This record gives sequence, C-alpha cells and structure tokens, in this order.
Amino acid sequence: MPIRKILISFAVLSALAAAGVFWGYNKLSDYLTVPRIDKTILFTVDGGSNFSRLGNRLAEQSIVNDLTWWKAVAKLHPELTNIKSGTYQFQEGFNLQDILTTINEGREYQFKVTFVEGSTFKEWLTILNDSQALKPTDKTEQEILQHLASPYKKLEGLLFPETYHYRADMSVLKIIEKAYQHQQQVLNKLWAERDKNLPLKTPYEALILASIIEKESGLSADRDKISSVFVNRLRRGMRLQTDPTVIYGMGERYNGRIRSKDLREKTAYNTYRINGLPPTPIAMPSEAALYATLHPAKTNYLYFVSKGDGNSYFSKNLKEHNRAVQKYILGK
Repeated sequence: MPIRKILISFAVLSALAAAGVFWGYNKLSDYLTVPRIDKTILFTVDGGSNFSRLGNRLAEQSIVNDLTWWKAVAKLHPELTNIKSGTYQFQEGFNLQDILTTINEGREYQFKVTFVEGSTFKEWLTILNDSQALKPTDKTEQEILQHLASPYKKLEGLLFPETYHYRADMSVLKIIEKAYQHQQQVLNKLWAERDKNLPLKTPYEALILASIIEKESGLSADRDKISSVFVNRLRRGMRLQTDPTVIYGMGERYNGRIRSKDLREKTAYNTYRINGLPPTPIAMPSEAALYATLHPAKTNYLYFVSKGDGNSYFSKNLKEHNRAVQKYILGK
C-alpha cells in the first residue's frame, strides 16, 4: 500500500479515535454534571458500602437512571470513590459530582434539637425521644447520673438549654452529656465571678435559685430584680413563697391552677411551707438566669407580682404588695 494511503488511513483512524474520546469525555461530563435532585432529600450510606454498592443504591432511588458510565467514573475520577457511611443531605439541583463529593468528604447532615429555657427534664426526654435519627437510651435517670459521674440526685437543672446539632444515630445519652458538660462550664465560670456575700453556699444552690428565677421572669429585664427579691428574703430568713416550686412539687396533679390547700400542703418543694431553697432545681435555667442569680440588683424589694403584660411590679413591704395584688391580680 502506498505510503500516502497509509498516512491517510492513519489520519482517519486517529480522527475517529479522537472523536470517540471527545464523545466519551462529553458523555462522562454530562453524566456527572446533569442535575439529578429535584427536591432536597436525606440519603443514608450504610456502613461497609463501596462505590459499586453506592451506584446500585442511587439507581434504586432513581437518582441515577443507568450505571453505564459508573465504572468510567471510578476509573477516571478515583478521588470520588472514597465512600464514607453516614446520612447526607442532597439539595435541590445537586448533580452526581455534588453527590459524590459530599459523600467522599463525609459532610454528614447535621440534625438539631432545641431545648428552651425553663423546660424540665421530663420535657427534655419527650423531645429527645421524638427527635429524628437519635438512638434512644434505656437508662434510668439515676443510671444517667452515674454515667455522668454526677454527685446529684436529679438531672433537673443540670442540662444547658440551647440548640444541639448531631449526626444520624448519635445516642440520646450523648446529647445529655453535652448539655451536662456545658451547664457545668457555665455554672463554674459564673460562680467564680459571683457577687460577694450572697446567701448561697454552693454552685448547686445557685442553680436551684436560677431555675426559680427562670420560671418567674416574664421579661429578661426583670431577672436581676426578681433575683434581688429572693436574695433579700433568704438574707432575712423569709420563705421564698414562689408558685413555680409548688407546681413542680405537685407533679402530675397540677391541672393549671393552684388551690389554697395546695399552698398548705407540705412538700419538699412548697416554698410557702419550707424554709430556704427546695432540694433541687425545678427547671433548666439559662445563662442569663444564672447571671442574674449571682449578680442581683441592689434593691430593698421583698415582693413582686406579675402585671399581666410580662412585667412585674416590685414592692418593699407587704402593704404595698397587697395593693399591687388588688390592682394587677384581682383588678380592683
């Protein structure tokens, strides 16, 4: 065959090969970059999954319509084949490259659970047990306290109320550990910086009083004045006489109102009948409530009553307080 024909044939074959490579490159590029997620979803990669198994799972959920180019992706993009188990969020508009990058980098979806100030441990358990993708715990409250190496008898007040983020299959116990450690850090810091000569002997007593202030304060601006009322009462040896402790002591019996006989009942939490603080906190206090407890306003107030708009009216003596009760509670 003449050299010229050989060269022409070689050129044609080379052109065809180049065209094939170009075609394959474009097909693979389309395979990776065409959007595949039409609405944000959560996708779980099981432990022990490899690249091949992941492809099958994506095909099962119609995220990938065919696996024709799946092996080519593995061969030409080995950086996308390091599969990490976990639960991931694929956002609307994600293409296959977005999906594989998210999984390879282990960017697991962060669930979240929120606990508000003044909530109780019972309420926390309900929220935790209803939270998505959290492993429940069968430990009792006492077993949890032992696990935490906590010296206290109840978890009430010992957990810091805020929003916690977690990955799928994290245990309820882990959230409680985080909240417990956070509350200890906040409490210890604020206790070290407390005002002097407070009628509180331990950080735990501060936690108890802070939980009461949390439940009594409708507005954050009133917290330090409410704190001053209770601190002044403790200094004088007066009973705290605060309804939230009575309600806590009633437990399941509380139906939305406190009757006279409830105020007369002597429980460990009825501060109309006991002297000083109740034995434990009655809720999870916020950092702001703890700060107000340890830095009360300088006042002579001994009483306060809710004005019905979130504010409180403060009084220095019983006569003034009774007038405030007549006005704001009885409407006279």
